[in-house]
This record gives sequence, C-alpha cells and structure tokens, in this order.
Amino acid sequence: MLNNVKERFIGATGSISGLASILGSWQICHNICLGLIALLSVIGITVVGMPLLFLTKLAIPFWIATIILLIITMWFFVKKKCISSRLIMINSGLIIAGIPFQSIQNFSKVFWTIGGILVILGISLFIKDKTQQEVKK
Repeated sequence: MLNNVKERFIGATGSISGLASILGSWQICHNICLGLIALLSVIGITVVGMPLLFLTKLAIPFWIATIILLIITMWFFVKKKCISSRLIMINSGLIIAGIPFQSIQNFSKVFWTIGGILVILGISLFIKDKTQQEVKK
C-alpha cells in the first residue's frame, strides 16, 4: 500500500514537472492567451489585449519550480529506478524548449530544436517500448 502511494507521488511529480515546463515558456503562454481570445470571440466576447499577460511575470518562477521537480524526479530515478527514463527525457526536452530568460532569447530556436528533438525521441522510444511489450504478451 505504501509503495503504491510512493509510486503515485513520484509519477505526479514527473507530470507536474512537465506541466510546469510548458507554463514556463513565454511562447506557450502567448499561444494559450491567443487561444483564449479566439475562444471568447467565438461566443461573442471581444477582448483587446492579452488577458493572461500576468503569466509572463510568473514564467521564471514556474520554470525554476520545474527544474526543482525534475531534479527530485531524477533523484528518484537514480535511487529507485521506478520512473521511466523516456518520460524524464520528454520532461527534460520540454524544460529545455521552455527556457524563459530574456537574455538568451536570441538562442531560443536552438533550445526549441534541442528540446523538440528530446521530446520526439522520448515519445518515439516510449511508443516503441509499449509496442514491444504488447507484442511480447
């Protein structure tokens, strides 16, 4: 019973890390905001400006929290081997792609590329592992 709770906690930590990495990216926040404006316009509400602009002020704290959660997740991976390395790879790619610091925005395409490659590689390896498990059954 206690192991089941620990496994759920560890899985939730990894999921929160991935979610927070997405929220840490200014571009993603911008796209969410545009999507919200588009959704509101479909139902007849006109919005001028960016209603979620306040999230840009929270991008760096979200990203730092994401790094901390990723470090905790990796610690569990090294100590217990109870987390999928593929999911850690996907989370790491999202975190790299979502680096929110303005001082390095000139290199954002490099970070998107590296992060995107990690995410695609992690997803493809995850799918490969799952299909191989299905074939063995």
